[in-house]
Amino acid sequence: MVSLWYNKFIFFQGVSAHNPKPAQREAILYSIVSTAIVCGIQSVLIQVEADVCDGMPAFEMVGVLSSEVKEAKERIRAAIRNSGIRLAPKKITVNLYPADIRKSGTVFDLPIALAILAAYGRIPQEYLDDILFAGEIGLNGEIRSTQGVLPMVLAAQEAGKKVVCVPRENIREAQIVKGVTILPGDNLNQVTELMQAFFDGPEKFMENEPDNIDNNIEETGKKAQNADFDFAFIHGQKILKRACEIAASGRHNMLMLGSPGAGKTMAARAIATILPPLTEEEALELARVYSVMGMFGQREMNFRQRPYRSPHHTISLAGMAGGGTIPKPGEISLAHKGVLFLDELTEFAKPVLETLRQPLEEQEIRLVRKSGTYFYPADVMLIGAMNPCNCGYFPDRNRCTCSKAMIERHLNKLSRPLIDRMDICVEVSRPRLKELTAKQPEESSAQIRKRVERTQRLQRERFAGTGILYNSRIPSSAVEEWCVMETEGETLMHESFERLKLTARGYYRVLRVARTIADMEGAKKIGYSHICESLLYRSIDRKVWDWE
Repeated sequence: MVSLWYNKFIFFQGVSAHNPKPAQREAILYSIVSTAIVCGIQSVLIQVEADVCDGMPAFEMVGVLSSEVKEAKERIRAAIRNSGIRLAPKKITVNLYPADIRKSGTVFDLPIALAILAAYGRIPQEYLDDILFAGEIGLNGEIRSTQGVLPMVLAAQEAGKKVVCVPRENIREAQIVKGVTILPGDNLNQVTELMQAFFDGPEKFMENEPDNIDNNIEETGKKAQNADFDFAFIHGQKILKRACEIAASGRHNMLMLGSPGAGKTMAARAIATILPPLTEEEALELARVYSVMGMFGQREMNFRQRPYRSPHHTISLAGMAGGGTIPKPGEISLAHKGVLFLDELTEFAKPVLETLRQPLEEQEIRLVRKSGTYFYPADVMLIGAMNPCNCGYFPDRNRCTCSKAMIERHLNKLSRPLIDRMDICVEVSRPRLKELTAKQPEESSAQIRKRVERTQRLQRERFAGTGILYNSRIPSSAVEEWCVMETEGETLMHESFERLKLTARGYYRVLRVARTIADMEGAKKIGYSHICESLLYRSIDRKVWDWE
């Protein structure tokens, strides 16, 4: 009777009468770690599950993985071993979910390694619960930098996580986000010690980690404007300077036509020096783009400065608009909220130029791929420069040696729909010697920038609460509301519509430019002179393209 009672007792205690070993031997060891993946310039949280159990020793990973993620198990296996950590041979299964998102990149190395160590009981699960991890692991256990850290930290903040562990090389990038504590990782052993120190006392940890300061985008360095490209160095060219100031004040697209050496490239570079600094929201959005591209260092010390991008005319379609096997932003997204300058416009491949038409209207790029749809910002101020013909001197028939057919072929490289999206077209003439040698100082970019800032401040006040920031972004449905004309100006606009054969898009763009000119003068209504000047910038392209 005693023997029967004893057998029932040990059965319910999880010990077999034939194999008196604790039931914990068959228990499943499980852990979960949070990380993230970049989709476009946004980031999606990913959970890494690790299961360790008895059975044939194996290391399996599931969850719609790319080849570089599948290869992580070899890196992780070597990194754990070379970190001096010995694990019993067991069956390891790692799952990355949600499973409907394809995982790519090397950002999962660190969270997978930590999930395995936690499943083995080497790290308490509570150390991992409220922290997001990201980073690549070398074979020696070193934590290496990765791309897209900034969107990941922002995603962690939105999900309510207050702590993020990233490679030390990415710490400055991660610290841009306010209210999130950043743990810098050097190697696998250091990360485990770091988590324990932080878990035991966050206040003490913050004192002992000098690199971990709560960064603020307002406190980051501001790189000075490039002094080599200042409007003070451009002599004469009053019409060109006026057009550049109007374009900068309302963020209008501009096309410059002129002979070689007239100063088109110099003017385009100088436009970047009269643009007001980025707002905090704009700077953070732009930083996301550069983070995804692994180019965060280019923005680290000049967050407030607007970007200036000038790609070579041999650029590919994917290089301009974005794309690739793993979609990445293109030049138009890298110039977001800044200047995209296309020199020698007619030398660019026609498909590359045509792909700009939709982003110029919608201020974003949509890339549709098998793995999903990726959205990239593309709110740019497009500045184009071109010669009017192959030799560069048309319409001066005394100097131009090109035939009519040659000129037409040259000009037809640009489609009319693309030209129609240029708010301002200005002819750049060759400066005279008297202007180049004049001793009178020219107006500097700093002086012009003050007027541009004042005009843009007026626009922000007018459009407050509407989501519109600049005159060039006034939707067609709201043009009549915001672009109120005086009677004389309205009459001139109606007469010019048929005479210049304006399209509906051209009509609205004339009004937007006129609104900017009126704002520069502090006028509430668009007057006759404002319409005249705006029409002048629309008629120069007719002089070149509609010649006989």
